[in-house]
Amino acid sequence: MSGTAVERRRAVRFGELSRGRRVGLVAAALVDLAGRAAVLVDLRGRPADGVRGPRWAWATAAALVSSAGLVPAAYFTVGVRRTTS
Repeated sequence: MSGTAVERRRAVRFGELSRGRRVGLVAAALVDLAGRAAVLVDLRGRPADGVRGPRWAWATAAALVSSAGLVPAAYFTVGVRRTTS
C-alpha cells in the first residue's frame, strides 16, 4: 500500500498563518458575530406575529449554530414577515 497511503497534515496554528489570513479570519468572525447579534436584537423587539416560525428556534439557531452567516441571512430574508403599509 505504498501508493495509496494518505499523508496526515498537521493543523496550522493561528500564529503560523500569514498576516492577511489572520486578518481575514478575524474579520469573518466579527461579521458573523454582528449578524448573530443583529438577529437576537431584532427578535427581542419584534412581535411574534412578525416572525415566520417559532422565535425560540431562530434565537437558538442564531446563538448556537455555526453557520458562516447563513442563519442571519436566512432570518432576515425568510424569517421576518414584511408588512405592506
